[in-house]
Amino acid sequence: MSVTQQLGGRGAHGRLPGAGAPGGGPREAAARYAVLPLRLFLGLTFLYAGIDKFTDAGPFSSAMSTDAMEQMLRFSREDAAAGWLADLALDHPGPLLGGAAVAEIAVGAGVLFGLLTRLAAAGGALLSFSFWLTVSWNADPYYFGQDLPYLFGFVTLLLAGPGPFALGRLLSARQAQRNRRLFG
Repeated sequence: MSVTQQLGGRGAHGRLPGAGAPGGGPREAAARYAVLPLRLFLGLTFLYAGIDKFTDAGPFSSAMSTDAMEQMLRFSREDAAAGWLADLALDHPGPLLGGAAVAEIAVGAGVLFGLLTRLAAAGGALLSFSFWLTVSWNADPYYFGQDLPYLFGFVTLLLAGPGPFALGRLLSARQAQRNRRLFG
């Protein structure tokens, strides 16, 4: 018997509200689907951002060209929290921007489809954190920096997991079923 049950607290008479019991009421459904809008937004945004860098003329589109990225880094480099990271990007703009684009595609697809969601969210948080340290660090006031909301959105997914409609869960369930047939 749990301490809550012994004391007659709220959890003593069944599941706590928002605990996500299947077939529950609206609060349980809201709790179950709470991360889905965040997953869709972050997944689509990062997938689009990564693909956009490879579309149009050449390896980067006109809006996100290597020259435009270099200018942005040079402009923000002086006040960046991690100037060394901006210097690294300026020394190797092609490979670093190409790697960032591939990482954005991988993060976006992983989060959107719910495959290795926590790993993809960790990658997205790392990308957003590095963008914040280099480009949007000196946004004043700080909440004008566009990378912080992405960072905390990814941290939320990292902590909460994929939620419903995740291919990773479907694949795990199928693998568990195969294992039961083989070893059960």
